[in-house]
Amino acid sequence: MAHAFSTWIQSTSLSWFVKHYPWVWPACETLHFIALCFLFGVIALVDLRLVGLLKKVPFGPLHKLIPWAIGAFAINTITGIMFFAGDPFQYVDNISFQLKMVFMALAGINVFVFYFTFYKQTEHLEAGQDTPFGAKIVGATSLFLWIGVMYFGRMLPYIGNAF
Repeated sequence: MAHAFSTWIQSTSLSWFVKHYPWVWPACETLHFIALCFLFGVIALVDLRLVGLLKKVPFGPLHKLIPWAIGAFAINTITGIMFFAGDPFQYVDNISFQLKMVFMALAGINVFVFYFTFYKQTEHLEAGQDTPFGAKIVGATSLFLWIGVMYFGRMLPYIGNAF
């Protein structure tokens, strides 16, 4: 099924665009990297507060940065789709790409766990207040998963059969 999808996406005008304009791939790489810096920067600040390492910072102001992370994630999603469309067969069988996708899916589940389980307990945390233990676990899990996403994304050329 993945190969059929890859064959189809390779026949699209998006794939043609990425392959036939030499500036598209490096522009996407640049946007992807900058957006990843924003995304991980916000996630790291929020998660470090949840874990208890930034206790001097109230949670509310950090949480107001989340729209920046959502915007950065949207940019990364768009550029990631463009990478995949440009050369899907370098990704589809690559174990590093597959693990990156698994880590991203688990990170998404972790976000839902936080918002549906612990957000109400943490949204009004003032400076110096301790985070509930469950929220600390969610924060630590988030850090681990997003570091995994970045690691396996960076390892795409080195692990597996891509590039």
